[in-house]
Amino acid sequence: MDMQGSRQLAVTQQQAWDALNDPAVLKTCIPGCDKVQASGENQYAIGMALKIGPVSAKFTGKITLSDINPPASYRLSFEGQGGPAGFGKGSAAVTLTPDADGCALSYTVNATVGGKIAQLGQRLIDGAAKSMAEDFFKRFDGEMQRQHPESYAAKMVMGEVDAEPVGGAHNAGVPMWVWVGAAVGVLLLALVAWWSR
Repeated sequence: MDMQGSRQLAVTQQQAWDALNDPAVLKTCIPGCDKVQASGENQYAIGMALKIGPVSAKFTGKITLSDINPPASYRLSFEGQGGPAGFGKGSAAVTLTPDADGCALSYTVNATVGGKIAQLGQRLIDGAAKSMAEDFFKRFDGEMQRQHPESYAAKMVMGEVDAEPVGGAHNAGVPMWVWVGAAVGVLLLALVAWWSR
């Protein structure tokens, strides 16, 4: 499965980077995630519960970061296991580009899945992955509004963003690569049994 997209963020490139590298923020923003924990240099263990169509499973996986170029970009590889439900693995490239409105986050994901999840059909898997990605971005944007209200104040007055943070994020400090890693990890796990990634 291949997936790509971009998202405009009202925060600065550095603020987004810091948030995406915070395990607590990733855990809060990734749907169904109950664990994001450092397991080595540039490596994280992730745990999450996923449901795609009739298949539900608890997934455990690993995310490894490489080609790290703070605060602009990094590449991550991931692999996840969901027992009989299936498995997934893949890679993603994430880029943060500063602009007049804050920064733009772009990502490209390549993933493969196997097991029961793969039998659900590409359409269902793609739909679940896109839905999870959208949910993640909403939660992340809500967390950024909570952490950096000054970055959103002018946009709220202009009606460009909601006055209330969305997504129910409550933990502070989500570094960019962690967020993206988690988001990509979640997407890949969802594509795997969901991702994801």
